[in-house]
Amino acid sequence: MTRVLQKYHVPWKKMYNEEEVSFQCPYCFQTISMVFESMYGGQSYIEDCEVCCQPIEVSYRIHEGETILEKVERAQ
Repeated sequence: MTRVLQKYHVPWKKMYNEEEVSFQCPYCFQTISMVFESMYGGQSYIEDCEVCCQPIEVSYRIHEGETILEKVERAQ
């Protein structure tokens, strides 16, 4: 499980069931953030790092209203 470095709660985003979560890129090791939807209970997908543009495989789930990152790895 990946450790979440910091969470940002933006009131207008909560209305849309979204949460911004910061974590470390597995390529460039910079702290980046992504917005995750909590409406569906979790997802897996690939998104590019906003700093180095490398593909990151991300999996998360929602537990008791909190976003839990299960996987943040280099995409194959």
